[in-house]
Amino acid sequence: MTKILLTGVSGAMGCMLQQVIAAIPDCEVVAGFDQKENDALAFPVYTDLANCQEKVDVIIDFSHFKAFPGIFAYAKANKLPIVIATTGLSQEDLSAIDAGSKEIPIFKTANMSLGINLLAKALMEMAGKLESGFDIEIIEKHHNKKIDAPSGTALLLADAVNDGLAQKKDYTFGRHGRDCKRTENEMGIHAIRGGTIAGEHTVIFAGNDEIIEVKHTALSKKVFAEGAVKAALYLVDKKPGLYDMSMVVSD
Repeated sequence: MTKILLTGVSGAMGCMLQQVIAAIPDCEVVAGFDQKENDALAFPVYTDLANCQEKVDVIIDFSHFKAFPGIFAYAKANKLPIVIATTGLSQEDLSAIDAGSKEIPIFKTANMSLGINLLAKALMEMAGKLESGFDIEIIEKHHNKKIDAPSGTALLLADAVNDGLAQKKDYTFGRHGRDCKRTENEMGIHAIRGGTIAGEHTVIFAGNDEIIEVKHTALSKKVFAEGAVKAALYLVDKKPGLYDMSMVVSD
């Protein structure tokens, strides 16, 4: 039985993860962490991880980026594998993750969807073949509660495109003004927020008289929850290091 500590347990993703994990026979949430206590759940929810006494095999973190440093410190202090799905992390956080991967197993990806990560691999190959004569733009759409922009997934896809290019592109985040003519060395990334959109990402290759669009649409948050659980099961018993969804896809 894999015992999971779920951070951000009362959020939308935390609630979805509880449903997904409950349906898996060899997994269970034994403790949660959130800003407020929640006595309605079948497991204890802590507002201070120092009080957590449950035996845990792995942490799945879908918390707020402000809570991440404390959660990560707890993982390192207790030598616990951690799946990091929190977005909006600072450069300081990312540097801490790189350093911490020498001490514990860390699973880090901008998107827990298997489909997105397969798409990233495909985009890398497409970009190299379409580099000459095509402009590349990315449009991402999310619900009106999302805090950070552009999405981590949009940046993941942009990085995948750049990895396939001989001449790397500079990122342009939206455009506004009277002198915004596109330059050859840029890749535009645009964020749309509204309603309950779970996540939609479109990569556009615009050439002379032809347009190629590659799109991924998440119809619910369940795809991300299922991916996070796959990542957690993959990470248990791994050696210290930095892991990502491309490794799960490859396996």
